[in-house]
Amino acid sequence: MTRTVLESKTKTVVIGFDEPFCVIGERINPTGRKKLAAELELGDFTTVEKDALEQVACGATVLDINSGAVFSNKMAEDPRYADNNFVEPPLMRDLILRVQAITDVPLCIDSSVPAALEAGLAACEGRPLLNSVTGEEERLERVLPLVKKYNVPVVAISNDDTGISEDPDVRFAVAKKIVERAADFGIPAHDIVVDPLVMPVGAMASAGRQVFTLVQRLRTELGVNTTCGASNISFGLPNRHGVNAAFLPMAIGAGMTSAIMNPVRSQEMEAIRAANLLMNHDDNAMDWIKLSKVLDAMKEGASFAEASAAAASAGRGGRRRAR
Repeated sequence: MTRTVLESKTKTVVIGFDEPFCVIGERINPTGRKKLAAELELGDFTTVEKDALEQVACGATVLDINSGAVFSNKMAEDPRYADNNFVEPPLMRDLILRVQAITDVPLCIDSSVPAALEAGLAACEGRPLLNSVTGEEERLERVLPLVKKYNVPVVAISNDDTGISEDPDVRFAVAKKIVERAADFGIPAHDIVVDPLVMPVGAMASAGRQVFTLVQRLRTELGVNTTCGASNISFGLPNRHGVNAAFLPMAIGAGMTSAIMNPVRSQEMEAIRAANLLMNHDDNAMDWIKLSKVLDAMKEGASFAEASAAAASAGRGGRRRAR
């Protein structure tokens, strides 16, 4: 069975066909978050640290670290700040060091800038997931050597020099090309996690069925693990969390093994925990029972993040008393 192994300094997470669904927390990402970007421009990591702790408490087993910030004020003072190749490498390093200092989960290093990916790899303890490589020739030649050099798994996104195809067969062919090119570098298929690209179902009615079929093909024909940006499926629709919560178990049933998503949403996390239980990936229903206690606490007025953090704290205390 395909097993993609991620590690922090002290913890191992396995993405695999017979493993619980891997939740990769997406919130440490300044793209579209003006407040977070403004904080980072000032060297303030308060929100980053809060988001890291909340996501882990809510069930993220991996944290995505994205360095795509725009520093508008610094840009006006120094034109170098208009260049992501200048901004992202030191920011990525700082983000990783901050998050590693307060959490023990493996990380996913996320950037379109190869120098930022390498800065993250140099700063990261353990074996992170690299996000990402595409089928574009230039990207393959820049990123795959990093994957080989640091011996890490990589997210392979199913688009190439022609862009993102609406044809699922084309997206499968791009994924196959990346897997084959990775093999040329000595990178095994079990270290490739394919993102088949989820299209918004509000714009393309067949988007959900496309993804489910693609995931099945990627699993059976290429033998690779899969991931996606889960919220893409609901983009532009009302009640997005309801759509996401329906999509995730269906994707898991089709064979998807991870997703980059917001774990601080009880509706989506309840759906994932139920899917793990039904797929026999939850021994003795222990994770479902733990989540149920959190959901019960929410009935008393606590938020999902607050109730999850309290449960995690109580669990740590219980383990200490048991020694």
